[in-house]
Amino acid sequence: MDLGIAGKWALVGGASKGLGRGCAEALAAEGVNVVLVARGAEALAKTTAEIQAAHPKVQVQMVAVDITTAEGRAVVFAHHADFDIVVTNAGGPPPGAFRDWSRDDWIKAVDANMLTPIDLIKTTIDGMIARGFGRIVNITSSAVKAPIDILGLSNGARSGLTGFVAGVARNPEIAAKGVTINNLLPGKFDTDRLAGTMVGAAKKTGKSIDEIRALQAGQIPAKRFGTAAEFGAVCAFLCSQQASYLTGQNILLDGGAYPGTY
Repeated sequence: MDLGIAGKWALVGGASKGLGRGCAEALAAEGVNVVLVARGAEALAKTTAEIQAAHPKVQVQMVAVDITTAEGRAVVFAHHADFDIVVTNAGGPPPGAFRDWSRDDWIKAVDANMLTPIDLIKTTIDGMIARGFGRIVNITSSAVKAPIDILGLSNGARSGLTGFVAGVARNPEIAAKGVTINNLLPGKFDTDRLAGTMVGAAKKTGKSIDEIRALQAGQIPAKRFGTAAEFGAVCAFLCSQQASYLTGQNILLDGGAYPGTY
């Protein structure tokens, strides 16, 4: 299927690895020019070179900054001002116990996982409206639908973003102008972040990493973890011409782990 987005420009956050990279690769494969953003310059340069080599007909550029800061975002938009597609993505806050989280911890979580995506939407959406096309995809978390107690910082910040998107995506000044805003909610994907949580679980339980992997995968109806390529393919579809009637939605990708009907 031709998604009809060749030649568009996309901004992808957290793009050096994991789900962000999966989205960047999928968009580049559709002929989209991509600007990759991440903090780690070395990993980002490697990813940029690999995607460019795989898709030589598109422009693959990188900006190594922290997009959760105003200074970082200013550098990104000085590099390239107008985007047709924006994939917001930033690492989630650390797990822990709610009694241990200070006000500063909460402010940092909300700033990175709620206010940063909102600012990216504000900065890019008017240009999208003027051009009559825009796709904004926010990578949030399955915890928005099924909160995880040790991820309270993420639960709170991402739920705030979800509520904001539910309203703004339905604004006729946006929805009637060819601009959609949706959220992608990943469950357990085989990424570095998941591997990090397994190390912690192994230390806590005394089980091996392999045992933890098998146990967690076994709890998913699909009996496996997702891949970044699968995630990227869904992201690319949300950015397509065919998805123009899909907006304000929370798309859950978790292998069936969420047990609810709604």
